[in-house]
Amino acid sequence: MRVFVTGATGALGRHLVPGLVAAGHQVTATTRSPGKIGELRAAGAEAVVVDGLDREAVIAAVGAAEPEVIVHQMTALAEMRNLRKVDQVFAATNELRTRGTDNLLAAAERAGTRRVVAQGHNFIYDQSGGPVKTETDPVITNPVPSAAKTLAAIKYVDATVQERAPEGIVLRYGSFYGPGASDAMVEMVRKRQLPVVAGGAGIWSFIETTDAAAATLAAIERGEPGVYNIADDDPAPVSEWLPYLAEVAGAKPPMRVPAWLGKLLAGEFVLAQMTTARGVSNEKARKELDWTPKYPSWRDGFPAWIKGQA
Repeated sequence: MRVFVTGATGALGRHLVPGLVAAGHQVTATTRSPGKIGELRAAGAEAVVVDGLDREAVIAAVGAAEPEVIVHQMTALAEMRNLRKVDQVFAATNELRTRGTDNLLAAAERAGTRRVVAQGHNFIYDQSGGPVKTETDPVITNPVPSAAKTLAAIKYVDATVQERAPEGIVLRYGSFYGPGASDAMVEMVRKRQLPVVAGGAGIWSFIETTDAAAATLAAIERGEPGVYNIADDDPAPVSEWLPYLAEVAGAKPPMRVPAWLGKLLAGEFVLAQMTTARGVSNEKARKELDWTPKYPSWRDGFPAWIKGQA
C-alpha cells in the first residue's frame, strides 16, 4: 500500500518506517527538519519536509503521495524533566494534536484516504475504578489543572480521528521505553531524582518502541476502526517497576517521599501518575490486530533497553 507517515523520525516513527518498507509498502515519510531527510531516504522512504501546522503544505504533500493510509505520529516533545507545568512542556505537541490533526484529516478527505491511524495514549482513562482499563472504560473528565490542555488534546485526537476518518484507528499507547525513548528517565533514576511517591500505588502500562511500531504496522494493514490499547501484558504499580528499573540500571534504590513532598517537588500531575494512574489491557489488540509484543513485560524489556544503551 501507499502509506504516508508523519512524525517519521520520532521515537516510534524511526522503527515504523523501516518496518513498512520491509513489508513491501510504498512509504512517504515527513519530518520538519531538512537535516533528517537522509535518515528517511536511507530507510527506503520518499522523504518530505513539512510542518504539520501548515495546512496547505500538509494538503499538498498528502495530495502528491495519494496514500491509502495516513499515520499520525506528530509530536514535538521537549525536555520533560520538569512536569510541574505539563501544559507548557507539551504546548507544541498539543497544537499538533489539535490543529495538526485537523490538517491531516482535511488532507485525507481531499485525497480520498480512508484509513487514518493516530497516536493516542493510555493517560486518557479515568483514574478511578479498577486498576486495569479496557477500551470501553470511561475517559478522564477531571484532569489535574496543570495538565488540562494536554489531556484535552489527547482526547481531541481520539474523538476526531474516529469521527472524521472513514476508517479511523487510535492507538492508545502505554509509556514508551526502548531505543529512542525515555533515556532521560534512566538518567534521573541513576541520579536518584525519580522517587517513589506516597507508596507508588499508581499503575503504569509500558510498551517497548519496536513493539509499538509492530502494533502500528498491524493497525495499518488490518483491524476494524476504533481504539486499541497498545501495551505489554504486565501493568504494574510504580512501587514495583521503578525499583526494578533502578536495579537493572545499576543505580541505588529510588528514594521514597510522602505525597506532600512529591507534589511540592514534582507537581500534581506526577503525583497523580505515581498514586492513582491506571494501566490497560492489550487483549483487544492481541486478538483483533493479531499482534504479540516481543517483550511481554517490562521485566524482560528493561534489561534489553539498558543493555542497548551501553
